[in-house]
Amino acid sequence: MIRFLLRTLGLLSLAAAFVFLVYDGTRSISDNRLDFTRVEEVWSLVHPGSLQQLRSFLESHGPHWLWNDYLFGAPAFAALAVLGAILIPLGRRRRPLIGYAR
Repeated sequence: MIRFLLRTLGLLSLAAAFVFLVYDGTRSISDNRLDFTRVEEVWSLVHPGSLQQLRSFLESHGPHWLWNDYLFGAPAFAALAVLGAILIPLGRRRRPLIGYAR
């Protein structure tokens, strides 16, 4: 059951990454400049309260560059693609052992 959930979440995040890639690409073409949707923008649209809680936690317990540059300043399609690429292999079945007794 958990493998199914991990694979499903991984595929959904890859699909969302593709949607954001197409959206950012069309917006970049129409604006005639390179423009990406950041993770912070998407998260603030979905649930701004949890974003503020996480921001205060990371500012008090983590390094300052984590909030601004790497975690929430990244393009949304890249973050979702990395998440999907991590979740899909976690949901795979284990290969059967050949030649070993269990």
